[in-house]
Amino acid sequence: METILEVEKYDFLPAAKKITSAAAIQEWEASHAYQLYLGFIMSISENIVGKKLTDEVPVSENCNRIIDLLNTFKNYSLELPPVEMQARYGNPAYRDWLEKLENSVEDLLETTLPQEYHPAIQELMPYLLDSFGNWTRIDYGTGHEMAFVMFVCCLFKIGFLTEADKAAVGLKLFDAYFDLARHLQQSYRMEPAGSMGVWNLDDYQFVAFIFGAAQLSKNSRVKPKSIPDPEIADLLKKDFHFYKCLAYIHQVKTGPFHEHSNQLWNISGVQLWTKVYTGLIKMYRAEVLCKFPVIQHTLFGAIFSLDAAKVKLDIPGNDRPPAGPRMPVPMAGPIPGMMPGMMMPGAAGSMLPPMGRMPPPTSAVGGTMPSIGRMPGAGKAPIPLITGAAGINPPTLPLPKPSTDVTPPTSTDNAEPSLSPAIEPNQETSEG
Repeated sequence: METILEVEKYDFLPAAKKITSAAAIQEWEASHAYQLYLGFIMSISENIVGKKLTDEVPVSENCNRIIDLLNTFKNYSLELPPVEMQARYGNPAYRDWLEKLENSVEDLLETTLPQEYHPAIQELMPYLLDSFGNWTRIDYGTGHEMAFVMFVCCLFKIGFLTEADKAAVGLKLFDAYFDLARHLQQSYRMEPAGSMGVWNLDDYQFVAFIFGAAQLSKNSRVKPKSIPDPEIADLLKKDFHFYKCLAYIHQVKTGPFHEHSNQLWNISGVQLWTKVYTGLIKMYRAEVLCKFPVIQHTLFGAIFSLDAAKVKLDIPGNDRPPAGPRMPVPMAGPIPGMMPGMMMPGAAGSMLPPMGRMPPPTSAVGGTMPSIGRMPGAGKAPIPLITGAAGINPPTLPLPKPSTDVTPPTSTDNAEPSLSPAIEPNQETSEG
């Protein structure tokens, strides 16, 4: 794991998009960049196991410089507050903020990085600029989060950050980034990029949940079954990435948790945080890193190269077959890349309805079909065919009373999550 993260010398070049078709996803998954990216996430995760965001960890001067850089970006947003608008998403003041960032980022990086690292700025700068959303659509998603992870990984690969910085990066630096991302999302009403709605793990972040599960995978008294509880999330948000994400979800979303965050609700049935951690990495690989709408916007350069990987790391989900065209008819059973125990819609034990079938009502108010106008239930007289003969009319049948006996689904300690990649993500190319 550490070998692939060793410092190397590079002939730097501006990072650019290189995945131009869905067929090229297999090239990405077989590349050095893919192994480096996942290896970096797992390396940071391993260094924050059992640690809290509030723990005292050594923070180097270089790490503090990057945190200060993020604080500068946040101050820009305070200088450029959102304008009055009626639209739900996309405050145009965001474009003013991003324009100011674009105009100053090169000088800021030259001030932040010592002279010896200045040749790398041309490659680092595109990753940093892509880390906070899209200028045209005013949206933010996992592709932008991915760009910042790559930016930080590059800082390790050029030697600006070192092995001793990994805990501080996972607990302090990424915490500052996630806080800034949420600040921008709320201030400028940024739209979720490429959202799958309730089938998303989260509208905006994913890596934050992986880091959070890693923190909780050792010496944690709190269990995954507490995930839907807003009070627990509010209590623990200062200590764990995972619960900070949950507290944000409870803040910006209303209604039953199992309806607006179905995937997280399913995960709450897993008994161990170690299973949650490995399951999230598998899900990240299956639901984000092999999706063309995300990866088509990913940037590649000298550090993150599409050259074939020389080392293949032991990463959860390696048994998943390479990305390729999906079967037109989904098959029931376990799907590689899912959490342990996840099933296709319609499979025994699946939390999802069979494909093509109306799901059962989950609320007595929202999402329930009214009883009026339903076909007669079992045991009622069938409606005879109308032949057109005079005097033949169908009998008048009593209308059934509206049903109020609705029981929402509940999770159990023994149940493991039921997440399905068969639900295709929004194919609009809005990630990036």
